[in-house]
Amino acid sequence: MSPGDADKPANRLAKTIQKIRKVAGPFDQQAVTLALGRTVKFVGTARLKVEELTSERAVVSVQNKKRVQNHIGGVHAMAMGLIAESATGFVVGMNVPDSAIPVIKSVKIEYLKRAKGGMRAEATLTDAQRAAIASEPKGEVLVQCRVTDESGIEPIRVEMIWAWVPKKR
Repeated sequence: MSPGDADKPANRLAKTIQKIRKVAGPFDQQAVTLALGRTVKFVGTARLKVEELTSERAVVSVQNKKRVQNHIGGVHAMAMGLIAESATGFVVGMNVPDSAIPVIKSVKIEYLKRAKGGMRAEATLTDAQRAAIASEPKGEVLVQCRVTDESGIEPIRVEMIWAWVPKKR
């Protein structure tokens, strides 16, 4: 967690992640992955790994294992989309006030090259995006996300738009 995050978590998710990190110590990455995998069932089913999660950045990866493979032995196209959707959703979720809920609004995925090995998605929010999420009762944000394979290439290009809306209408 970045220094500003430790002082005042934005919401229940951020507070929970902060508590897990304090208790789990050197096993915090595994503990955060386990907690999010139990909360978001498909994340657990696909055995995604949460490598990093702060209010500014989320990194989610998946190994090229049988449960997520396509017919040619690579990471399935939808598993690639899943890590991008998860990373972008987690970083938005760390910023959405408890009075609102995050919802995916739009997903665009372009498949550019054949992927090699495991995949990694890195999603980031700017300070301006984080401020808008914190101060506006509802809105939407295009979350920057870079997806790479084990060789470091970007086999897909993604565009994920997340919205946040009040819990009570």
